[in-house]
Amino acid sequence: MSSLNHVILLGNLTRDPATRTLPAGQTVTDFGLATNESYRDKEGKQVEKACFVDITVWGKQAESCQKFLRKGAQALIEGRLQFDQWTTDGGEKRNKLRVSAQRVQFVGKAPGAEATPKTKTPIDAEDEYEPSPF
Repeated sequence: MSSLNHVILLGNLTRDPATRTLPAGQTVTDFGLATNESYRDKEGKQVEKACFVDITVWGKQAESCQKFLRKGAQALIEGRLQFDQWTTDGGEKRNKLRVSAQRVQFVGKAPGAEATPKTKTPIDAEDEYEPSPF
């Protein structure tokens, strides 16, 4: 039987990336991502729902995420679901579903980045301007 474990998410970071280096030297970055869903319910009211997902990134991409992403930034995540299970020191069993990112694409401007003007200033007639001879 075949199976497929592939996830694509577009959302905004809910917290700044946290990076750590494992004893083997591998870099790992974790952050949260929020995706939004909007729909109308039976009564016709607009409903907004958010889904919060934990993301883990490895290697060079982890370093780039730490360097360029901040809380509020928009990112496109491509990866796979990973189910983690562990037992706490108190003997409680815990589990967590997260996305192990294989590709992270930065979308839009970083939060707090300066906006660039969308239109250029027209050239004044008195400015140094020479028409093309052609």
